[in-house]
Amino acid sequence: MLIIRPIRSSDYEALHRIAEESGHGFTSLPVNEKLLKSKIARVEASFQKDIIESPFDEGYLMVLEDTDTQEVVGTCGLEAAVGMEDAFYHYRLGTEVYHSKQIDVRNEAETLTLCHDYTGAAELCTLFLRDTYRKNNNGRMLSRSRFLFLAQHAHRFGDTVIAEMRGDCDAQGNSPFYGWLQKNFIGIDFVEADYLSGLGKKAFMAEMMPKHAVYVCLLPEEAQKVIGEVHTNTRPALNLLEAEGFRWRGYVDIFDGGPTVECNLNDIRSVRESRLLNVTIGEMPEATSKFILSNTLLKDYRATSALLKISDDSDEVILSPELAAALLVEQDQQVRILAL
Repeated sequence: MLIIRPIRSSDYEALHRIAEESGHGFTSLPVNEKLLKSKIARVEASFQKDIIESPFDEGYLMVLEDTDTQEVVGTCGLEAAVGMEDAFYHYRLGTEVYHSKQIDVRNEAETLTLCHDYTGAAELCTLFLRDTYRKNNNGRMLSRSRFLFLAQHAHRFGDTVIAEMRGDCDAQGNSPFYGWLQKNFIGIDFVEADYLSGLGKKAFMAEMMPKHAVYVCLLPEEAQKVIGEVHTNTRPALNLLEAEGFRWRGYVDIFDGGPTVECNLNDIRSVRESRLLNVTIGEMPEATSKFILSNTLLKDYRATSALLKISDDSDEVILSPELAAALLVEQDQQVRILAL
């Protein structure tokens, strides 16, 4: 059985392996022992906070465990409110209009302006699934399970939810968008800049990034073409988020130009459509519809997928003793479900 649960300190080796496998552009998991252990400790502290007056710097990183092998095979994460401790930079794509009555000419010029507009927003992040498990809707289950957690614990997150989509880059991690920035401003290559950002060492951004709006038309053509474009491997993830109601509002990553999409938490389709049902433990009836289901706990959060027989007007679901035990739920407790 595949079970999603909060990460714990004993998962460090597995997380380090995933950080290595995830490759360039996966900023949230740099291959660095100190940072990864610090991330796990921060997540454990976040899950231990029983009372949250308002979301701040909490992080909720979960792992996908194959209970048959006790192997961690994937991750998915949520940030409660970005930019509260460290600056959270984006470029905002805008337009400047130039018009002269004297010569009867009107021109529009796209600009990129450095900003912190998403400060306080919640973030979907750190989604990774090992190659051998990319089948049977496992990736969809892992990604969408986060919406059950958002629905159950909405008060722990910012009202707006964002997701940074990986931008266009080659197999070596070189970004066409970053090339002009490296040459004219920062002076270090993309992989190093991305790695430093993942370590939280972001002072160089404020020190070396252009202070004024950048005219898109002045960038090299190859850089212009990838603004707002996603990496080929990221397209399925973007399609899934767009189906949930996420939209691009003109914000892009400052390094690779990839789009950041957003949606109000309560407008996310899976948040709206998830349901709370009362558990009856017994023999499960035959079913053909697959659901994601989770318990309603915090530090003992568990989620998985299963074939369930549920009618639209029912407030009850029958779970086998094995499935109930895996989800840490008992008779008459509740689970949150979502059609997969």
